[in-house]
Amino acid sequence: MTLRIGDTAPDFTAATTEGTINFHDWIGDSWVVMFSHPKDFTPVCTTELGYMAKLQPEFAKRNCKILGLSIDSVEDHKAWKKDIAESQGSEVSYPLVGDEDLKVAKLYDMIHPDASGEAKTRTAVDNATIRSVFIVGPDKKVKLTITYPMSTGRNFDEVLRVLDSCQLTANHKVATPVNWKQGEDVIIAPSVSDEEAKTKFPQGWTSPKPYIRITAQPGN
Repeated sequence: MTLRIGDTAPDFTAATTEGTINFHDWIGDSWVVMFSHPKDFTPVCTTELGYMAKLQPEFAKRNCKILGLSIDSVEDHKAWKKDIAESQGSEVSYPLVGDEDLKVAKLYDMIHPDASGEAKTRTAVDNATIRSVFIVGPDKKVKLTITYPMSTGRNFDEVLRVLDSCQLTANHKVATPVNWKQGEDVIIAPSVSDEEAKTKFPQGWTSPKPYIRITAQPGN
């Protein structure tokens, strides 16, 4: 199946480095960033896992959990975590899913549904498309999907920025413009009439065009 923004994130039960989890139960009332990897002990992914460990406090401030996934065993993940700590200077304390049978990768449309074979015999190239990022809300709906090539490290500062936008726009009838960052002006959603906007945004707005209404970030 093709997974799209707005779809319910598929539920699954899987072994992780922090024990077995049921995804929807584990989410609870939090947000989640899940990011996947084609193979353990790969250089780009090693840098990514380490950087996410450093960013974890920022995600936690936003009531957001982190979940990693790679197409190897949990035991391999535990060994990889030692390499990550030594080379990146940060300990991975968030769970890493062991997806040896490609179950979650297929469930999330990250790899061809007919892919098969033992994890140990599969290479990173075999699993090249398993380089995705998903943001999932407390409502268990997919809010963002991005897939990167293996040779390009992911920009997790951008993922954090998108999370800020998703959380803001979930609570207020606004959208965020190009390159928006926390605290900057926002756009009043087109679904809000001018009359309603006068109540919701008493500070007013500017309109370079009738369909663009720019106002201060709510709660800022």
